[in-house]
Amino acid sequence: MNEEIRRQLREAAEAHEPNRARILARVERGVADPSLRPRTPSIARSWPRAAVVAVIAAATLATGGLAAAVAAIGGAPTPPATAPTHTVPSPTATSPTATSAPTPSTRTTTTGPAPTTTSRSARPTPPADSRVKDGPLWSEGSLDVHSSIYWAQSNLILKTTEPLTSLTVELRIAQTGGVRSTGNWQTLPSDDFTVTVQESGDVLLYRWALKPGRTVPTGQHQFAGQYNHATGIRKVKHDSYRAHAQSSGRSAAVWGGFAPPR
Repeated sequence: MNEEIRRQLREAAEAHEPNRARILARVERGVADPSLRPRTPSIARSWPRAAVVAVIAAATLATGGLAAAVAAIGGAPTPPATAPTHTVPSPTATSPTATSAPTPSTRTTTTGPAPTTTSRSARPTPPADSRVKDGPLWSEGSLDVHSSIYWAQSNLILKTTEPLTSLTVELRIAQTGGVRSTGNWQTLPSDDFTVTVQESGDVLLYRWALKPGRTVPTGQHQFAGQYNHATGIRKVKHDSYRAHAQSSGRSAAVWGGFAPPR
């Protein structure tokens, strides 16, 4: 198409003035006369007449051309094919799985068997090399409960089932360091005994001797030796006692060591 034809068409289009009354009249006739309708089904068939007229009039006025009205009467133009709309699913917001903190297991503490309580005998077990009973005599040696890390007292309990006409008692305290006598005593009358204390070599010796003509009655009696020692817990495994007695024409002797405080 040359420039001349294009110019003429453009001038004709600009000079054209649509006659609104004539267009509406033709539309009314087309709607009223079924013979003028195309046999091809169109969207206009399902619309009410007033709606069709209004739509065509609006289209005619908007385009300013007769061709739009004629196209509407002859059948609605086929709408352009549109690409099918795909619904894109929105991503599902996945909330993080709430993980509950693990419940701490109940821990079971095993304490083991209860310590066995060993009931101590009413009297300490004598050393293996001791003889605590002989004839009418019975004896027991122990460290006094009031002994400390500086001072101690060794006790001898002596029992007799018969009166004693002769008795000699000795307490031997090993020199473990700083052992010095601080005194001695007995439950029997002091006037009945001759008491001597000797520090001889590695032993501190306490000795009680019954005076001639005196008698030790039946029953329980105690003899004690007191002493200082080097600071600390003093071991008594080398300490010992011995008692020799005579009664009714027979003699008896006992000996042994000193047990820890009860």
